[in-house]
Amino acid sequence: MNRDMATILALTTLWTLIVAAVGAVVLWRFRRRSLRITMIVAALAPMAGALAAVLQSVRAMFISEHDSWVVLWTLAFAALLGLAMSVLLGHWITVGSRDVGRRLRHLGTSYEPTEAAGVVVPAELAALTNELEMTRKKLAASHQRERALETSRRELVAFMSHDLRTPLAGLRAVSEGLEDGVIDDVPGALRQMRSTVDRMTGLVDDLFELSRLSTAPPPRRRSAVSLRELAEDVAGENNEHARAEGVQLALSTPEDDDRLAVQGDPDELTRAVTNLVGNAIRHTTAGGTVTLTVDRELDGRVRLAVTDGCGGIPADDLERVFDVGWRGDEQRTPDAGGGGLGLAIARGVVESHDGKIAVSNVDGGCAFEIDLPPVLTK
Repeated sequence: MNRDMATILALTTLWTLIVAAVGAVVLWRFRRRSLRITMIVAALAPMAGALAAVLQSVRAMFISEHDSWVVLWTLAFAALLGLAMSVLLGHWITVGSRDVGRRLRHLGTSYEPTEAAGVVVPAELAALTNELEMTRKKLAASHQRERALETSRRELVAFMSHDLRTPLAGLRAVSEGLEDGVIDDVPGALRQMRSTVDRMTGLVDDLFELSRLSTAPPPRRRSAVSLRELAEDVAGENNEHARAEGVQLALSTPEDDDRLAVQGDPDELTRAVTNLVGNAIRHTTAGGTVTLTVDRELDGRVRLAVTDGCGGIPADDLERVFDVGWRGDEQRTPDAGGGGLGLAIARGVVESHDGKIAVSNVDGGCAFEIDLPPVLTK
């Protein structure tokens, strides 16, 4: 009895090893083929080994022909079921792999949403597909920002060329008039030339400041800056400008100065707030009011707001307000002040201080708000 059992086990092991070796060779030959084929081969090899081992065992144990056919039919149907499941699984994996490959081929060349494969894929391939879709969205957003920056740079070159061409033409005309002796009011002509040069210097300074902010220089040494005192200084410097434009400049700050301190560069912050106030004064109609407000939010951040009476900004232009060269009108008028860089510089300064700047329409005008982190106290 033990000898018969040993013989059956030996034959079963031998046929199993033979079929396994043949399956391994076939699998090796198909290693560069489709994953679906390799999965079918991998599923058929153990089934064939089981069938061969059972067939030899049935013959060795002299089981009746009826019982032998029952066992073989059962194994055959089990093999067919396993084959069908392996084909289905291979189909899912193949379709999912092709979908991943298709997304990879389009990644970086096409930023349009890619249609899904339309079949259920394993969780690993689904997770990989989701990561590729997130990467596509990030690349699309980056591509959109790059196109917007390129458009902004082109507009800046065109706008600054226009803004510099007009005063240069004026300087040339005045200098030729002085050279030909056709200008009687020489001191007035010199004052006009000085004013034109000052305006051109302001444009160049704005370009330099914008370039410095865009190149992300090493962080400077920063100190505690009182936004209350800064707002008072800016209001004092712009009072004459507001009075000349027929605009009232109002200041609203709380008495508690310690709660309104931020960590930053006082010169940069002063320039940013000055740009906002000057822009508000220029666009507020005569008889209107520009209000400079400083307070503290509930979350502890310090808020500075400049509210004007410009009549509001069209909804389509709210997202472009801080773009380089944007002025809100189609015609370039250098005499209106600035080259359309003031708001872009203000945004660069605020963001370099880990703050946020935004604009919204209010009753009769718009409000520019700056949120800055407060000074951290030990």
